[in-house]
Amino acid sequence: MKALVARDYGPPESYELAELPVPEPGPGQLQVRVAAAALNAADLRLPAGDFREVAPLTFPHVPGNDFAGTVTKVGDGVTAYRVGDEVFGFALPRALRAMAGPRPSLGTGALAEYVVVEADTPFVAHRPAGLDPVAAAALPIVGSTALALLHHAAVRPGGTVLVIGATGGVGTAVLPLLAAAGATVLATATRDDGDLLRKLGAAEVLDYRAADPVEEALRQYPSGVDLVVNLVLPSDDLTGPARALRPGGRLLTITFPPPGPDATGRDDVTVTLVLDMAGEYGAMREVAGHAAAGRLRATIGRSHPLDGAGRACVEFAREHTTGKVVVTMA
Repeated sequence: MKALVARDYGPPESYELAELPVPEPGPGQLQVRVAAAALNAADLRLPAGDFREVAPLTFPHVPGNDFAGTVTKVGDGVTAYRVGDEVFGFALPRALRAMAGPRPSLGTGALAEYVVVEADTPFVAHRPAGLDPVAAAALPIVGSTALALLHHAAVRPGGTVLVIGATGGVGTAVLPLLAAAGATVLATATRDDGDLLRKLGAAEVLDYRAADPVEEALRQYPSGVDLVVNLVLPSDDLTGPARALRPGGRLLTITFPPPGPDATGRDDVTVTLVLDMAGEYGAMREVAGHAAAGRLRATIGRSHPLDGAGRACVEFAREHTTGKVVVTMA
C-alpha cells in the first residue's frame, strides 16, 4: 500500500511516500480502507521528536490520527462491525498507549491506504449516512474536543467568551457551539478570516496581527470576559490571556505542557486542561449524532491527494491554514 512515512525524527519536509505492507488486524481490531484522513498538530510533533523521551517511535512511522473509510477485515472477537461498514474516528500512534485512556484508540497511521484500529473504543464509530467521508475524516479529534470544551465552558446566554486560535480546526468547530449556547464570542484571527468566523457565530473578530487581542478585549469589556478558551498558546504560561478575565473568571486550554499552579499569574481565576481521553463528552457516537443533526461540523480549508500528503504536512506546519487540512486517498 502507499503511505506517507517518516524514516527518522525530523521535520515534515523529510517525509516521503512509500510502499508498505498492508497492516493486518489482530484480535479486537479492524482493518479499514482509508477514504480520507485529516491532519492534527500531534501528527507532526511526534515525528519531530518533541516527545521522544516519553513516547519513542519506531520507524518507518506513518503519521495521521483522524480517518474515515470502509471496514475491509475484522479481527477475532469483533462483533460490532462487519466488512463493508462505513466508519470514522481517530486512532493515536501505538507509542502513546500509556496516555491513551482506559479503552484506547490506537492505530497504524491514517495517512495510508489502509489503517488498523481498535474496534472496542469510544473513538471509532459507524459513519452517519448523511456525512460524506471527507467531512467525517475532518471531524473526529476536533469534534470530540469541541464537545468537551462546550461541556466545561458551561456558558450561559449573554456570557462573554474570548477564543484564542479560533481559525484552527477546533476553533471553527467550537465557535458555533458557543454561539448557539448564547455566548457573545470574541475570536482571534487574521483579518482575512474575519468573514468566515462571523458566519460561524463570532460577535467580534480581533485581528492579532494588527493589535494585542487581549488589550482589545479589555477595551470592549473593561471588567474582563467571563471565559477564555485557549487553543494555541502553550499552557505552561497563560498570563497573557488570563489578563482578559474578569475577577473569578475561568480559562480552558487544550495545549501542552499542562498548566501548573502559577500558569495564569492570578489566584482569582481557575484554569482547566480539557482532555477527554475516556470519551466521556466527545465519543464518536456523540460526534456522529451532533454532525447528523447539523450542530457540529468541521471547516475544511485545504485538501490534497495522498501523493501530495507530504506537501500537506509542510503547509500545515509552515503556513497559516484555516480549519482542517484533509488528505484524500482516491
